[in-house]
Amino acid sequence: MKDVLMMILEDCPYCHQAYRIMEDLKKEHPEYAEVSIRIADEEKESALADSLDYYYVPTYFVDGKKIHEGVPTKEKVQAVYEAALAD
Repeated sequence: MKDVLMMILEDCPYCHQAYRIMEDLKKEHPEYAEVSIRIADEEKESALADSLDYYYVPTYFVDGKKIHEGVPTKEKVQAVYEAALAD
């Protein structure tokens, strides 16, 4: 299983939308609950944020590769989980 990093901002409405999508997907696909997602607020972890290539939040990285950036959809967030579970 690959590492997942999710960059967020605390007050970002799209980040909160992504959280809801993540919870819904874990209910539909229990195996997704095994995926460990490190959630990092770019304001609190500015050095990490500055080291990454992205502009919008939420942004998901799987094993260091950007999988999704910006407005989340169920399909895009599911692709993050699938990438984390892929061999």
